[in-house]
Amino acid sequence: MKKFKRFSHIRHSKWLQEHCNDQYVKRAKQIQVRSRAWFKLCEIDRIDSLFYPVMSVVDLGAAPGGWSQYVRRKLGQHGRIIACDILPMDRISGVYFLKGDICDSNMLYMLINLVNNEKVNIVLSDMSPNLSGIANIDVSKSIDLGEAALRVCKCILIFGGSFLVKIFQGEGFDEYLGNVCSLFHTVKIRKPDASNIRSREVYIVAKGYNKL
Repeated sequence: MKKFKRFSHIRHSKWLQEHCNDQYVKRAKQIQVRSRAWFKLCEIDRIDSLFYPVMSVVDLGAAPGGWSQYVRRKLGQHGRIIACDILPMDRISGVYFLKGDICDSNMLYMLINLVNNEKVNIVLSDMSPNLSGIANIDVSKSIDLGEAALRVCKCILIFGGSFLVKIFQGEGFDEYLGNVCSLFHTVKIRKPDASNIRSREVYIVAKGYNKL
């Protein structure tokens, strides 16, 4: 047990050192954005043109707010942004924050009531599980979160709308990707430069929601 704790401490210290030296972490501080995730969304948006004025956006797994911050800057004073997370998030002007677990049906009902039957244009999900370091467990949990995000789409996404979701590659990924493909007209897989090269994470960009 002591050996395991010592190993965990060494691994955490190594991660902390890499994190502090990461170019995107440094750039995030320079331009005063909340997380390096800001750059992931920026790159994907530059390629896939996800946002336009006067649109409604739901941001799942939003804390600490990097994606919501990017979308707010992108839309200016227009559009509507609802951020959701199980963790607290400091206020962003023009962003409504809903705290809770989107995997909980009560939380989903709260979100549905909040949009007030007005379908949204895009659902974003940067949700990630608490990592165990065991690949098959982490992948399975990531796909569970992806399924929860897809349920949100089925409830509140407008016909023709878009979906961006982070998923870990591994067992079950192809099946999940197939589910997304069955619901959207075009589906792409992106691995932004700001995503750690050693990470299993990729982003699925889906456009043209085709289910009523």
